[in-house]
Amino acid sequence: MTGRETWRLLLPPAIRTLPADLAVVIAFVFLTVGAVFVPGVNDTPLRVVVGLPFVLFIPGYAFIAALFPERGDPVDDKTPEFAVGDDVPDDVTESRGGIDGLERVALSFGTSIAIVPLIGLVLNFTPWGIRTLPIVLSVGGFTVVAAAVASSRRRSLPAEERFRVPYEAWIAAGRTELFEPDSRGDAVLNVVLVLSVLLAAGSVGYAVAEPKEGEAFTELYLLTESEDGELVADGYPEEFVRGESKELYVGIGNHEHEPVNYSLVVELQRVQVQNNSTQVLEEQELRRFETRVQDNETWQRQHNITPQLTGERMRVAYLLYKGQPPAEPTVNNSYREVHLWVNVTARGAQT
Repeated sequence: MTGRETWRLLLPPAIRTLPADLAVVIAFVFLTVGAVFVPGVNDTPLRVVVGLPFVLFIPGYAFIAALFPERGDPVDDKTPEFAVGDDVPDDVTESRGGIDGLERVALSFGTSIAIVPLIGLVLNFTPWGIRTLPIVLSVGGFTVVAAAVASSRRRSLPAEERFRVPYEAWIAAGRTELFEPDSRGDAVLNVVLVLSVLLAAGSVGYAVAEPKEGEAFTELYLLTESEDGELVADGYPEEFVRGESKELYVGIGNHEHEPVNYSLVVELQRVQVQNNSTQVLEEQELRRFETRVQDNETWQRQHNITPQLTGERMRVAYLLYKGQPPAEPTVNNSYREVHLWVNVTARGAQT
């Protein structure tokens, strides 16, 4: 008994009898879970490297393996042709109906592209929603179940009819082609092929490890609460009474590719617009916020606006700064700015 066979006997029967390609599929699922959720690893390029095959190929391969456990008919140019009405031997009419090679690979990509969005659609109607954890667990669970079904269906077939990936034949053929070329020209082509593969792999690895950062920006927005309790960018208050409060929500979205300390100053301003120029005549500071927002995260806060100045066409300005604001915050020196135009009347005044 060889060392390899002894090592296999130490495994549980369900794993020991698992076909090699399906074992790789299941191992890839666990590798993806580790790359996505293990701290320190989920911030490395490994997450992208294993994540793309996990979404684009692995689920479809397991599904196709479950549908087609048998190997395909070999292509033989010497297969005789028969005319209509001829007696066809039984060994010619029998067909395993399986698929091999490029057909299996192509269908794996196609079904993966169909399966993963369907899983996402189902998750969208569940309490878990479309988030990283439920998506990875759902796609991974589907893949493991499909691989288990595929393994069971293969074992039910005669050994000569089961599909298997010819790893050993591929390795032997590759070794012969690379190290035992038929001519010097073949040897040169082999070297060029290896260098091309290494160059392509290096380029992909560099692109994954050093992704180009997109535009850096910060979102600043205002929301109100609708009658059904949802936050919407509509229905902003326009009419205020001095000393009375109305509720608003302000949000900051950080897309600066790094954590940022923000300061937000809220002012009620009496302004004069003349010749396309706006001059602040009087101002009241309503609120001031300071917060630290991580990259690709959003900070949101409910607050009340309580004006003390009165007048028509007054401006409620939200002035956002990176770090501390200047001594005199203005629209011109702010990093981001949004505002509302409101009317403020004295208590008991006719509107």
